[in-house]
Amino acid sequence: MNRRYFLAATAAAATAATAKAASAATEELLGETGVPVPPPAGAKPLGPLPETRYPDVHIEKLHAAFPGSVGTGAVERLATGFRWAEGPAYFPAGRYVVFSDIPNNRVMRLSEDDNHLSVFLSPSMNSNGHIVDPQGRLLSCEHSGRRVSRIEANGEVTIIADRYNGKRLNSPNDVVVASNGTIWFTDPTYGIKGDYEGVQAEPEQPTHNVYVVDPHSGAVKIVADDFVQPNGIALSPDEKKLYVIDTGVTEGPGNPAWIRVFDVDIDAGKVANGKVFANNFSPGFTDGMRCDVHGNVWCSMGWGDPKDDGVRCYSPQGEMLGVIHIPETVANLTFGGRLRNRLYICGSTSLYGCYVNTQGATQPRL
Repeated sequence: MNRRYFLAATAAAATAATAKAASAATEELLGETGVPVPPPAGAKPLGPLPETRYPDVHIEKLHAAFPGSVGTGAVERLATGFRWAEGPAYFPAGRYVVFSDIPNNRVMRLSEDDNHLSVFLSPSMNSNGHIVDPQGRLLSCEHSGRRVSRIEANGEVTIIADRYNGKRLNSPNDVVVASNGTIWFTDPTYGIKGDYEGVQAEPEQPTHNVYVVDPHSGAVKIVADDFVQPNGIALSPDEKKLYVIDTGVTEGPGNPAWIRVFDVDIDAGKVANGKVFANNFSPGFTDGMRCDVHGNVWCSMGWGDPKDDGVRCYSPQGEMLGVIHIPETVANLTFGGRLRNRLYICGSTSLYGCYVNTQGATQPRL
C-alpha cells in the first residue's frame, strides 16, 4: 500500500472515530427510569374506599348545583404501585385511560372493560400531561424531551413543538387541543429542575410561557408570559375561555397558587382580559383540571392539609360547588367512559375513579 495513502486513510478513520465518539458523548438521555416500586406489606386495596356507604362520604356537596354524586356510586381505587401518577387521557374507541408514571419513565394503560393494567409506552421521555385530539391521536408533554409530541395513527411520532425563537423549551407540562386544531400548552421548568422527573438542565427561555401552535404552519407563538410556573390548562366547552393554573408557590412563599382565566380567540390564537378565577388553595395548590359540559371547572388539590386532598369543582363564576376526597395528593384528572361521566383521578401512587352526574367536555368539537 502506498505510504501516503495509508497515512491519509488512517487519519480519516481516526477523525471519523473521534467525530462518532464526540457525537455519542453528547447524545441526550431518555430520562429517568426508576427502579420498580417494591410492593408494600398490606398494599393499598383496590375497589371502593374504606368507610364507603351510600351516599359516599368521600363526595361532599357544598352547593346544590354540585354534580358530583350519582347517589348509588362511590370513589374507587382502580390501580396502584406508581411513583407519581399524572396526565390522564381517555381513548373512547379503545375504552381505556392512559396516564403518566413520570419518575418511572412510562405511560400506563388501564382498560375499562376488565380493569387490566399494562405499560402503554416506555420510555416515555418522562411525559407529564396528555390529551387525545379529535382524530384520536395522543399528544404528550415530555419533560426529558422538552417538547410536545404526537403519536400518529401508524405509530410514528410527530414533534409538535420543541423550540421557540431557536431556543429549547423548558419542559412542557400540559396541553389542550381546540376544535380548529390549534394546540395550547404550558411550559414551566419542573422537568429540568432535577434528574428525578426529567433531565436537569438550564432553562433557555427567559420566561415561563403559555404557547399556541398553528396546526397548518406549525408556528409556535407565546400567548402569555407573565406566569411564575404555568401548569394545568383547559378550554371551556364553548372555547371562549382558557383556564391556566399557576403553581408559582412551589418557588417560594408569596408566589401564586391559583387558577387564571382568559378570554380566548382560538382562530386568532390570542388571549385577553386575564384574571384570577380561583385562589383559595394555599398553602396547598391545584395542578391539573378539566371542564364539564356545563362549564364547571374540576381541578386537583394537594400539597397542603391532607384533609383537602382530592378534587374540587368550581362553577363558571368561580364558586366552589363540592369536593371529592381522595386519600392521596391529587395531581390531575380527566373524564372518560362511554358517556364521559366517569372521572379518572391521578392521586400520587394510585389511579382512582368515580361516576359523576355530568359529562366531561374533554373532546373538542369537530
